[in-house]
Amino acid sequence: MAAAADRYAYRVLWSGEDDAHIGLVAEFPSLSWIDADAVAALIGIRQLVADVLDQMVQGDEPIPAPLSERRYSGAFKLRIPPELHRTLAIEAAEQNVSLNRLINMRLGATA
Repeated sequence: MAAAADRYAYRVLWSGEDDAHIGLVAEFPSLSWIDADAVAALIGIRQLVADVLDQMVQGDEPIPAPLSERRYSGAFKLRIPPELHRTLAIEAAEQNVSLNRLINMRLGATA
């Protein structure tokens, strides 16, 4: 399962609290690997995921699909306070764009 472990979304962050780098994987939020070296933290979390995947296969457990291989519709429902909805609708009208377009522009600006 080592090759399958390469398909997941890994990150390495610095933790001042731990005075070390922490390797994380989005699809397995309960797993982490702490190391003084950033590259070692990445290698460690990747190996840990490979080991967990092997255990999941042996235990006949479902394997989470990597985020990169999941299908996304491009639509999601978002609940916001009515006051914010009104403010955004007014801003969209003032800019002569749809509310959807305004929100897409805002989200794109933060990505």
